[in-house]
Amino acid sequence: MDASAPLLSNSNHGINQRHTMSKFETAKLDMEFVFTSSPINVLLVFVPLGLAFGFFQLSHTWTFVFNFLSIIPLASILAYATEELANKAGSTIGGLLNATFGNAVELIVSIIALREGQIRIVQASMLGSLLSNLLLVLGFCFILGGWNRIQQTFNQTAAQTMSSLLAISCASLLLPAAFRATLPHGKDDAWIDEKILAYSRGTSMVLLIVYVLFLVFQLGSHKDMFEEQIEETGEILSQRSMKPHHSLSIKSSLIFLLTTTVFVSVCADYLVGTIDNVVASTGLSKTFIGLIIIPIVGNAAEHVTSVYVAMKNKMDLALSVAIGSSLQISLFVTPFMVLFGWWIDVPMTLNFNAFETTTLFISVLLSNYLILDGESNWLEGCMSLAMYILIAMAFYYYPDEEIVEFVKSVASN
Repeated sequence: MDASAPLLSNSNHGINQRHTMSKFETAKLDMEFVFTSSPINVLLVFVPLGLAFGFFQLSHTWTFVFNFLSIIPLASILAYATEELANKAGSTIGGLLNATFGNAVELIVSIIALREGQIRIVQASMLGSLLSNLLLVLGFCFILGGWNRIQQTFNQTAAQTMSSLLAISCASLLLPAAFRATLPHGKDDAWIDEKILAYSRGTSMVLLIVYVLFLVFQLGSHKDMFEEQIEETGEILSQRSMKPHHSLSIKSSLIFLLTTTVFVSVCADYLVGTIDNVVASTGLSKTFIGLIIIPIVGNAAEHVTSVYVAMKNKMDLALSVAIGSSLQISLFVTPFMVLFGWWIDVPMTLNFNAFETTTLFISVLLSNYLILDGESNWLEGCMSLAMYILIAMAFYYYPDEEIVEFVKSVASN
């Protein structure tokens, strides 16, 4: 993305400064600014703990907790390195970089989980990311941005476009569930499941095409609608630090991007590998872990960014981050995981159960009602948060299908 004029001048100053510094001094300065780029980076202290507990196969619960806390700051650094690289690449390529790596953590965790056959975890984490962005993040944005204001306004045209895309993504998950629910269960289940799997793969291809068209809309034909928001985001976020702006070189950005990706992959591997043991020891369901807990990992940095810009009365930016992340999950990450499962021969489908699709429909319906008028206030934020809490409580008590089948078999005996 194109930076604003002040950022460009600071970047040039940073480049000139690099010529007078040794490689060690430059690397030290880069690390200092990267590690202090966000307040949640203090959680980096858990990275060595998570790696040690995972490598030596110590307590499964603490391995899960430490690696869970480790991925949160790593996701923040990954986003920071991506943004720095995007600033050097120009508007279009920068936008594509952000679109591709914006949900890199969710992709990495989901790929590792899918390779281990944890289809329920992947499905639940996709749905959970949607719910947390649509309800939790949006609710905090409305509350903290509007608590001392009568009303906040944002671009109604952009909001309506995102609402329409959310409706399409919601329908893509409702239709497979309705497909399965209208057919009887019995000896033909395997044949029906094959039909749903084929339908899910076809739907995923359509969603990816829609996502590409949305990128063309956002970065091409209607670029002016979004470009001002992009430039303001960098200016506002730079105010969070009292230090002067420091720009990473392309080489440094790539090094941090690749290194962080490796650490995220290792931590995610240890995290996913302990889920079955955590379920057995804590009594939590896989659905609750995937739907409520894991989405916090990949979305924490985006949550902080959205709320911060909302407090600065920049609701267009807050919605762009919160709703935009939901669209990336529903139009890119989820269909990509279905096609990736096809590639590695894992039957990942868009067939979520009726209860999950109902909660998604209600969430999309509520969020659309809240943003369609182009205005928001703190009470609307309270409604959004209340809905998220109700859904979280429901899934806390909602048992996995395997548990239900086990209880039925015990009762029948």
